[in-house]
Amino acid sequence: MGVAGGVLVAGVALPAVGGAGFGLVSAVDEVNLTPEELSEPPPAEVTVVQDAKGHEMARFYEQYREVVNLDDIAPVMRTAIISIEDYRFYEHGAIDIEGTARALATNLKSGGVSQGGSSITQQYVKQVLLNAATTDKEKNQALEASYARKLKELRYAMGVEQKYTKDEILTKYLNIAYFGAGAYGVEAAAKRFFGVSAKELTLAQAATLAGAVQDPNATDPNLGKKQRQRLLDRRNVVLARMAELGKITQAEAAEAKATKLGYKGTKLPGGCESSKYPYFCIYVRNEILSNPDFGATTKDRVTLLNRGGLTIKTTIDPAMQAAAEKAIKNWVRPSDNPVAAEALVRPGTGEIKAMAASREYGRSKARNEISYNVVADAAHGGGVGFQAGSTFKTFTLLTALKQGYKIDDGISAGAGFRASGYSAFKNCKGQNVGDPAHTVTNDEGSPGWKTLQTGTWQSVNTFFMELEQRVGLCDVVKTAESLGIHRSDGNKLQEYETFTLGINEMDPVTVANAYATIAARGRYCAPTAITQITDRNGETTAYDPKCRQVMEPEVADAAAEVLSGVFTKGTMRAVGGIGRDAAGKTGTTDDYASAWFAGFTPDLAAAVSIGDPRGSQRHKLIGVTIGGRYYGSVFGASIPGPIWKQTMLAALKNVEPTSFTPIDSSRFGGCGQSCRPEPPADEERGEEHPRGRDDGRGEQNGPDPRNTRNDGKPDKRDKPGKRDKPDRKNGPGRGVQENPRGEDG
Repeated sequence: MGVAGGVLVAGVALPAVGGAGFGLVSAVDEVNLTPEELSEPPPAEVTVVQDAKGHEMARFYEQYREVVNLDDIAPVMRTAIISIEDYRFYEHGAIDIEGTARALATNLKSGGVSQGGSSITQQYVKQVLLNAATTDKEKNQALEASYARKLKELRYAMGVEQKYTKDEILTKYLNIAYFGAGAYGVEAAAKRFFGVSAKELTLAQAATLAGAVQDPNATDPNLGKKQRQRLLDRRNVVLARMAELGKITQAEAAEAKATKLGYKGTKLPGGCESSKYPYFCIYVRNEILSNPDFGATTKDRVTLLNRGGLTIKTTIDPAMQAAAEKAIKNWVRPSDNPVAAEALVRPGTGEIKAMAASREYGRSKARNEISYNVVADAAHGGGVGFQAGSTFKTFTLLTALKQGYKIDDGISAGAGFRASGYSAFKNCKGQNVGDPAHTVTNDEGSPGWKTLQTGTWQSVNTFFMELEQRVGLCDVVKTAESLGIHRSDGNKLQEYETFTLGINEMDPVTVANAYATIAARGRYCAPTAITQITDRNGETTAYDPKCRQVMEPEVADAAAEVLSGVFTKGTMRAVGGIGRDAAGKTGTTDDYASAWFAGFTPDLAAAVSIGDPRGSQRHKLIGVTIGGRYYGSVFGASIPGPIWKQTMLAALKNVEPTSFTPIDSSRFGGCGQSCRPEPPADEERGEEHPRGRDDGRGEQNGPDPRNTRNDGKPDKRDKPGKRDKPDRKNGPGRGVQENPRGEDG
């Protein structure tokens, strides 16, 4: 094709130029130019993120570009770009000798490289080199005004002309060129500038885009009136040139010139702030950037995400997401200071089906938006989380069952628990972490015999402190870790005697996934947001769940049996169940700093948290109005429990109920090592206390009706009474002690 296949003699006779005594510029030394292979990494393309149904939910990109075929570009666009940039494109080879000669003459007169004279092929080569540059130094080298760089481009251009047809080169150029306003490639530019596809461009629109490529920053219509005027002037130059070359008539040119610029500035899609599911979007982005499955280095993963042109299919279910959002909206307002967050996870797969919060994601303080992923851990764009409270008692229950306890094995729980010595509890390093100076309490009165069942249903703090001491703190920690429990901030779990009372800050995704492991009969699956990725070439890679059995299925079945009673005989009794097999645990932290509910069915698990992101220890959930309702104090069953229930009812509406596997009664039924010494009068019934509280003085049996008044004013009975002050002098973890009124720790 032209000179592409042979040797070009670069010494050309140039005419005299200017009137300053410049004589004839004669031939320079012969420079033999031979074709050179150009490395052509694919141009950066947009990565599209889809929900589980295949609907687009977000886009990531370094350069907003959509690669299209030549047939998808309007003929008038092709004509316009050729007319203004390289009107002899289909006639010459890699180099337009006439254009190059004119440029060289001008450059020799100016003493530098002031005019390009580049063919479209040469411009394509320059764009490839610029896009391949990863450092500022490489970018500067790709743009430097030197003959050495120019000659190298010529060699590459010859190789390109040898490799591709003219139509292929034109298509590649139109897909790689920058048009301004953040739009790379003609398809993105057509949408950004005019809200149409490249195939639908009119004459005036095509001339506008053709004019923009010469200096896209100077004519960027998104920057202001001056730039738009420059673009309009440049458009008219293109129209005049097209008429001059006979590509359009003078009348057509005049008509097109009479039209307004018509720049629409269509918003570029993508970014998590514009996603329908911003918190899940943030999770997906961070998962790609941190997971070695998607690249050996962080740089590789960033390149893959922002330049790869991927289609990422995710786990989020639009219907389940809608269920979570609606439930939260019914209980907590975006304007409230406390924020509610919820995650839904499918047992046996780890698939995250929903991530919702009461506040919108963003940086507007006026709209009370939140700028981090309140539903997830720090590794996925989250923050420090909230203390999980008595949701952690489940891990002590599981540990006891693993060690051979039966569901009616019990302990005589006192009104208070004080470690007998520092060695009463040991962390996983073997260090003594008992605190004989601090007393963990329940609500006043009613100590007594509590079994694994009644102690769990009533969330009795002193019972679980004694149980944790018997089974071993480290064993409880290891049980929690086997279910994926880790601190939201990424630091090591705090292993103190009050571990079972939930002193560690958590996020809903982690807690929901831990409870999903119980629902899956002890099969732990890492939280999963991505199911498959299709690359720009159409090749698809599936990502299977990463699962392992972490406990015997029968142990999980026994725990589910115990936790199911929370709805009928325990702290969720006033809220009620969901009409199918379900189990869960409420959680209210020390002095009402935060509240939780985590629960599951065999088909779906979910965790709901509420706390004040301004600082949950400073801004307690006491005497607060949330969702337009006044609460003297917020318990796990006050807000998180009802949100969980409403969410699950809607999310599982079209899912056939699955039953829990019945408990192995021969192994876990009755009592064994800790049977009741002698029958009591009433304590084993698990009935609601006459004052609306548990027998064990643990969490309430649902929201206390005294907590809300129709007039919106606090009831005097809601005011905190005399409270034991937690001992804060004995090292970390002391500031998150038991609620002295006997609610969860």
